[in-house]
Amino acid sequence: MTNVSQSLQRKSPAKRGSGKQIKLRLQYVDFWSAMKLSAVVGLVLAIVQVVVMIVLWLMLEVLNVFDRIDALLQDILAQPTFTLMDFMGLGNVILFALVVGLLNFIVITVLGALAALIYNRSVRLTGGLLVGFTNQ
Repeated sequence: MTNVSQSLQRKSPAKRGSGKQIKLRLQYVDFWSAMKLSAVVGLVLAIVQVVVMIVLWLMLEVLNVFDRIDALLQDILAQPTFTLMDFMGLGNVILFALVVGLLNFIVITVLGALAALIYNRSVRLTGGLLVGFTNQ
């Protein structure tokens, strides 16, 4: 412990039931565990992304935002047959969200595994992460 934390502990009233403090050093992160965890996080974020895109599209449809944009673009382009739904239908939005979600899943999984590798290599230089635990 540092001098500051020692002096603060001496000044603070003693708590009943306070246990022994244990300091452990994290020197290794398992590559496969980090990859599995980041894959689960990536999958959850991809599912959330698809659901949010569907809900957002449905809200914009209910609020007639697409109709207003269609009217504006028809005036600007001088084409009365132009409609935004040709490009931004619900099927296209879901397909786009699925593709972006799949790419995010892959990127998050790779970044999680890469972070474990970088941490394991940097432990030689830094000595690892010191973590303190108390028994309560």
